[in-house]
Amino acid sequence: MPKKTPIIIVTDGDQTAYHAIEEASAALHLHPLKASRGNPTPLTGQELLEAIAKAPQEPVVVMVDDRGEAGTGRGEEDLEVLMNSDEVEVLGVVAVAANTHPVDGVTIDSSVTKTGKVVKGQAVDKGGNAVKTNVLHGDTVDVLADDVGDVPIIGLGDPGKMGGHDAIGHGVPATRRALEEVLQRSGYHAR
Repeated sequence: MPKKTPIIIVTDGDQTAYHAIEEASAALHLHPLKASRGNPTPLTGQELLEAIAKAPQEPVVVMVDDRGEAGTGRGEEDLEVLMNSDEVEVLGVVAVAANTHPVDGVTIDSSVTKTGKVVKGQAVDKGGNAVKTNVLHGDTVDVLADDVGDVPIIGLGDPGKMGGHDAIGHGVPATRRALEEVLQRSGYHAR
């Protein structure tokens, strides 16, 4: 049986988010899949799988984005393909909060606040502030409400933004911490 490529999925794809993912990935020795950036995601799920297979380094960080669409958009369709593929091993999902309504949201395991603090059983808003519920609302997360097994789901505010707390010039601490949390929870570095 062919080896599955380990991936981390981030439910955002705009330019600022990509630069945040790129910087955090460099620090953590991950490969940010440039072809997946876009608002909405420019590739189909199958095209994403083909691009992942050609990545020069693992784990691969893949971005999916609905462009604010409340219904099931391109990003969620791609997310579903990735979650159900036999070609990849989803180490975890960084679920990005958005001000999109109406959405069901997704129950998260923990979140990373704008200051880089991990809060267990609490979601965050787009600004990276902890909220009083464990349901994160975003435009590309509703399909995660279906059974994802034991794949960790980590909440995060807007990558590279959050009122300047996660800026590129500051080393994107919240985005980096969210990716680290996925790696730790998946046990990837322990293998």
